[in-house]
Amino acid sequence: MIEVKNIYKQVNTAEGVLRILEDINLSVARSETLAIVGPSGSGKSTLLGILAGLDVPSTGSVSLDGHEITAMDEEGRAIVRAKTVGFVFQSFYLLPGLTALENVALPLELNGDDDALKTAAHYLERVGLNSRTTHYPRQLSGGEQQRVAVARAFACKPIILFADEPTGNLDTGTGEIINNLLFDLNNEEGTTLVLVTHEMNLAERCDRTMVLQLGCQVKDSSNTDLVSS
Repeated sequence: MIEVKNIYKQVNTAEGVLRILEDINLSVARSETLAIVGPSGSGKSTLLGILAGLDVPSTGSVSLDGHEITAMDEEGRAIVRAKTVGFVFQSFYLLPGLTALENVALPLELNGDDDALKTAAHYLERVGLNSRTTHYPRQLSGGEQQRVAVARAFACKPIILFADEPTGNLDTGTGEIINNLLFDLNNEEGTTLVLVTHEMNLAERCDRTMVLQLGCQVKDSSNTDLVSS
């Protein structure tokens, strides 16, 4: 499903070459859940962006569902993302001029789905927002906005869902609701889930946990191994 080979990422700065990622190798199976953890500045979000085709490595290769996205230009990567990938970010990225229903339906409409509004309504109901479909983002709480973002991500039926600190802007109780939704929908849809988090209790809910430190892959273990270590 996801195959990563010898990924390096470096950038040139006034002080010289800055290495962000170094020799990352990774394989994620279909429907598997993987947490990427590590201290701030360890390269977690950069790696997630490269896996999703939002960024490119300096060297190495990434394949998503059999498509080697690192061999493609931006247009090619965008096509693969549209067909394969969903996103949930720490910031909700909802369009302020659209209602909750319209925000979820928009990517479906762009993909030519004739039942976009019906599908959007179904997923908003699934995340408990069937009474808020006509509300605009400014009329929704942070937790409600993130639920809209989760509904939008799953409504497109992605093969792979990437989540970058999905509860980082939420209080503990609301964050737990969002985490439960992510895993419940992941189980129902059979989606491969890769998430970046600093919360070890969330990481332990995944099948595997990968630990980064200073851009290096220092551990990649099953949840059972993580708990027993």
